[in-house]
Amino acid sequence: MPVGVIINVLSVALGGIVGAVAGEKFSDELKEKLNMVFGACAMAMGIKMIAAMANMPPVVFSVILGTAIGVLIRFEILVNRGAALLNRGLSKIVRHNPSKLSGDDYMSTFVTIIVLFCASGTGIYGSIISGMTGDHSILIAKSILDFFTALIFACTLGPAVSLVAIPQLVIFLLLFFFADFIYPHTSETSIADFNACGGILLLATGFRMIKVRMFPTADMLPAMVLVMPVSWAWSEFIIPLL
Repeated sequence: MPVGVIINVLSVALGGIVGAVAGEKFSDELKEKLNMVFGACAMAMGIKMIAAMANMPPVVFSVILGTAIGVLIRFEILVNRGAALLNRGLSKIVRHNPSKLSGDDYMSTFVTIIVLFCASGTGIYGSIISGMTGDHSILIAKSILDFFTALIFACTLGPAVSLVAIPQLVIFLLLFFFADFIYPHTSETSIADFNACGGILLLATGFRMIKVRMFPTADMLPAMVLVMPVSWAWSEFIIPLL
């Protein structure tokens, strides 16, 4: 039973609803400052995950190559289109004035939260561990931060934030049910490097959240697919030669 996945998805959906309903009661100053705090939390989580890195070269290589692939296939544009479809679908169900942000800023922020909720190393690793061992603690801990993050983002973006729970549910359930196949092919080293890669994405996401630098976080996502096999190849073939 994917208890951890369900709790995490519900935390995002519920946080988005609460934020959309109660958002007007929060001052702009509170929203801005809490958003900065969540950005700092995301960066802190990213730094912690990066610190546990086993091998730096395969992680760096995966991030660079993965980002190049993402840019070439215009992955961020695809994510933008998916986000627009989600928002358009919501507009047919309920009338809402989603945000005071400009169209570009709105979509940029929406893409940021999609990456944050659906593609963090913690969520992906937590889903695999949950499916393999039945330990839901990682996803439950992630749910606490996700609830408040979704709440604050929904104050600005409106109820569309809740819809991020849909792709999150699909991705995490796939990982949960395929965990028996994925986990046996991993090692402590490849998992550490995978988490470090996710940490770099979280760090980049944090910078986007506090609007210091708009890293191409969606274009960086292919790195999460590359890093485990690259880490394995590095350990098996390159390290013995050094």
